[in-house]
Amino acid sequence: MAALNVGLIPMAHGESAGPEAIVGTWEADDGTVKLDMFRAGTEFQARMLYGNEIVEADNVTFKKDARNPDPGLRARSLKNIIFITGLRWEDGEWSGGSIYDASSGRTYNCKATVKDGKMHLRGYLGLPAMGQTRSFHRARG
Repeated sequence: MAALNVGLIPMAHGESAGPEAIVGTWEADDGTVKLDMFRAGTEFQARMLYGNEIVEADNVTFKKDARNPDPGLRARSLKNIIFITGLRWEDGEWSGGSIYDASSGRTYNCKATVKDGKMHLRGYLGLPAMGQTRSFHRARG
């Protein structure tokens, strides 16, 4: 029995996460973004719940998607838009996704990892080395 318990210790300290580990509500460590990651069929997506770049100065009213390259979407509210699509679990990470930046109207490639209770989301153009990573923690309540 003791051998069995010792064998479980590494999993409790954050070894490789499984595909569902990304699902849930996450908040950026700097508090500027809150998102809801969810499974949609065989891929994972995210809905923007809050972002200082997508709300008006009152911190309540959501802005319009004014910089969207599709003129037909520029009048839509940014509230609850799905801004991450296409993430697929493979080799211990979620990769192959796209992330939409409403503040610029641009779409970037993205990938994510979860380690030690933190999600690390990387957006990039071309090569992953040419990008930026943001760290998120599980949102409370």
